[in-house]
Amino acid sequence: MKKMILLTSAIAILAGCGNVPNTQNEVKFETTTVQSTKVPASFESEIKAKMQAHNLKGFSLAIFEDYKLVYSNQWGVKAATSGALVDEETAFSTASISKPVTALICVMLAEKGLINLDDPISKYLTRWSLPNSEFTKDTPVTWKHLLSHMAGTTQHGFADFYEGYDIPTLAESLQGKLPRYNNEEINFTFKPGTDWKYSGGGYTIIQMALEDHFGKPLHILAQENIFAPLGMENTTMVQPNETGFLTNVASVHNREGDVIHSGLPITPQVAPSGMWSTPEDLAKLGIAMQMALRGDKDTIISPQTAKTVTDIISLKSSGGSTLGWFRAFGFGNIDWMRYDGSNTGVGGDFLASMEGGKGFVFFANGDRPNRFPVTSYVRGETIRMMEWEKPFNTNIQVPDLLLQAIEGSYKDFLYGQNMDTEIVSLDGKIYLDSPLFAHFIGKNLSEMIYVGDNTFKIMDYPNLIRFNLGAKNQVKNLTILRNGNDDLSIDVEIER
Repeated sequence: MKKMILLTSAIAILAGCGNVPNTQNEVKFETTTVQSTKVPASFESEIKAKMQAHNLKGFSLAIFEDYKLVYSNQWGVKAATSGALVDEETAFSTASISKPVTALICVMLAEKGLINLDDPISKYLTRWSLPNSEFTKDTPVTWKHLLSHMAGTTQHGFADFYEGYDIPTLAESLQGKLPRYNNEEINFTFKPGTDWKYSGGGYTIIQMALEDHFGKPLHILAQENIFAPLGMENTTMVQPNETGFLTNVASVHNREGDVIHSGLPITPQVAPSGMWSTPEDLAKLGIAMQMALRGDKDTIISPQTAKTVTDIISLKSSGGSTLGWFRAFGFGNIDWMRYDGSNTGVGGDFLASMEGGKGFVFFANGDRPNRFPVTSYVRGETIRMMEWEKPFNTNIQVPDLLLQAIEGSYKDFLYGQNMDTEIVSLDGKIYLDSPLFAHFIGKNLSEMIYVGDNTFKIMDYPNLIRFNLGAKNQVKNLTILRNGNDDLSIDVEIER
């Protein structure tokens, strides 16, 4: 189901990541297409071993550094039924990574003056109208509200469809005529701009507005504005039941390692989760974004567009969200623009640094228990072996009273997930023990370094955390700050 992002997927991610019996034939492996001297043979061997142990059918990885591709490799097969090897041109369903690409299209079109992102989205809709809501009667829903997940729309995600299924139209999707999953019409849960709620339905509204206004499907807008100009020849928003779909693609697999139905999910909600691509193609997109962010003006993406889609709009419940990307995890103490995607039987991750031109993209055609042990290893080990980790140290001692106040158990306060988190002292250091970090980078302990004023830098996390204490030296609440900036901060209630 198309309902996964880096945070809301975390609870499901953490369930069932143990060994999966390998009941299929031995996984086959492809050869390297681009090689970096920083990548040891042991890295590739470990990927093979983990794929074998967890019955993951296929995996594809691209790494870029200094604004160029430096490593690409593929392992395994496109489909268990065929045995054809994954290669550098094999496209995977990218799931929610479609969203930042859709957002980029919108900002590029706005820069050309073809749409206004501050306009009410209703001005651009003809096939369907927004439902009436007490939350929106005095606050029109704009493109920016929807792109940043701050419109309050429902419909988190959608069911997968396959050949032979009744495929809903966009209007039917928004009307809730989806008996396999969402069967309620999209609606609003708060006043737009006042809160944050992840919504695939919101991006479906964006898709309809784009198609209604320009009179062409989203896949053509994507091809014209991004895919063709950047040379992304193995990327499309065309669906498997449509003319022009790619021929070199990876099938989705269940946790037993079997192809699911036809292996090719059909996604009418293209904007939130219907793109197909390769790690190498998305590396081109990442590099183009990074070149624009450093100020290059002779690129497909302008510096202003790159800035617009990556400027943080909200810290609430997200750790750092923009018009299209998340800047919510600081793996290696690096500021990443990031999006992950997870559909049934396939998933991947896209990370590109805000500075320095480094990053990586990977996809795996297996279900969550099959791919998570591999992707967690690759995510953490890539940052380590590429020597990207940035140290962070201070000599400021934590006051004893502060340490006494903050030690103990909490519900996750970094991202608002309902899972147990602890602050512990070990060997004279303070750590945050979080299952989120255990999944994403393969270690559950992240050191907390004191920077003064009851405030800590947590390693691999991009924001600062300030503990606000009461008169009896108890923690009243927390303040999350971006780069120590009170202008970009949010107070968070805690549960202990």
